Amino acid sequence: MPRFQEYQYLSLLKNIIKKGVKEKGRNGVTYTQIGGMMRFSLENNSIPLITTKKLAWRVCLKELLWFMNGDTDNKLLQDDNVKIWNGNATREFLDSRGLDYLNENDLGPVYGHQWRFWNAKYDNSNTNYKGRGIDQLQNIIDGINESKNSGESSRRLIMTAWNPEQVDEMALPPCHVLSQFHITEGNKLSCTLYQRSADMGLGVPFNIASYSFLTHILAKHCNLEAKEFVHFIGNAHIYDDHIESLEEQIIKEPYSPPLLSIKDKKNNIEDYNIGDFDIINYKYHKPIKMTMRC
Repeated sequence: MPRFQEYQYLSLLKNIIKKGVKEKGRNGVTYTQIGGMMRFSLENNSIPLITTKKLAWRVCLKELLWFMNGDTDNKLLQDDNVKIWNGNATREFLDSRGLDYLNENDLGPVYGHQWRFWNAKYDNSNTNYKGRGIDQLQNIIDGINESKNSGESSRRLIMTAWNPEQVDEMALPPCHVLSQFHITEGNKLSCTLYQRSADMGLGVPFNIASYSFLTHILAKHCNLEAKEFVHFIGNAHIYDDHIESLEEQIIKEPYSPPLLSIKDKKNNIEDYNIGDFDIINYKYHKPIKMTMRC
């Protein structure tokens, strides 16, 4: 990814700060723009980690691997020093969602459940759901391999986390709701993502990284090359108390993106672990503090 591609993100921040509509929402005051789009190259092992601030890429990747395993227990993330779901996993927050029947740290049928066990009746985060529901992620892998081997392109390689039947059982309805994968040029894998709600300051840098990681992992797993990640946003918003920090960030000059190295291909998609990944030449500006919303 040439440096200029990060300017897409910075430009979107600038535009929202300057022209965004002030709104009062569920968890605070935001400045909002309806609609946004960015595209990032993944070729030659490039990984679009934001460089105008430090991104906690290991935290991002650990969360992705948790999704890929079909997990919904926040305690697993806590034990791995990942705290991003803590606010949504408290007794108080779960009760506020009407989920008083869930134990603390049980997030309900969120992303991982939908990716691996779509619409399987949800009992709790300790239940073994193997063989239940629809394994969307494995279906994506099978579809990629079928398309690759047949030489016929497919426009049906879709995975969705938005399940109207179970959305009210989730601690937090999914923000990144639908991803689609595409094979072009015979051996190049790209991903498009539709995100209904995008916290531009804290969430979006993670979302860009997470789905770029996922595309690289699927490409590795299916013996393809990662090509591009394209990000479509429905509601792009900045919280009012993030503006000062983001104004500091947008004046910084991006560095060239780092590279991603993945060790050997695994037998199963859930077999990958954090030790299988390395980031090379990640140069970044200092971290920027912002308050996370639940």
